[in-house]
Amino acid sequence: MAITLITGAIKSGKSEFAEKIATAYKKLTYIALSHSQPDDLHWQEKIKLHKSRRPSNWGVIENDDLLHVLKSLSGPLLIDSIGGFVVKYINEDDNEWKRNLNLLNKCLIEYKSDIIIVGEQVGWGLVSEYKIGNIFTERLGQVLKDITLISSSNWLTINGKAIKLDDIYFDI
Repeated sequence: MAITLITGAIKSGKSEFAEKIATAYKKLTYIALSHSQPDDLHWQEKIKLHKSRRPSNWGVIENDDLLHVLKSLSGPLLIDSIGGFVVKYINEDDNEWKRNLNLLNKCLIEYKSDIIIVGEQVGWGLVSEYKIGNIFTERLGQVLKDITLISSSNWLTINGKAIKLDDIYFDI
């Protein structure tokens, strides 16, 4: 079992890079961690683009309940993107959030096959004027940090390029 984490900003190429890595698997389940949001035309275009790149042999689950999905599946996974996990629990108090984050970490560690996880990099300069924006940024940062610690491969995508962080990092 190996976890590969691919992070990057919006339009950095993180999903495309994850999909490229995932083509190594004959069978794979793609977990789209969001609701379909049928009234949001921009979101629908984004979903359409992602769907057009997926091979027909991939299974697809569109669901925001990652904990349940991880407990019910087997085989290689591509999770796009982990921010959906944060959104699902955004209104939970800190104790409930930490409980769910610990459950996520446990599920990822115990999963018996490879997982590719796409994660959004946020908080590199913009501080939200809204409390919920800051909660999202802080919680997503913690999720990514936790997953990095249990990942065997960590990548950062920038401007359509992928950088393998495992080759150039220093622990802090």
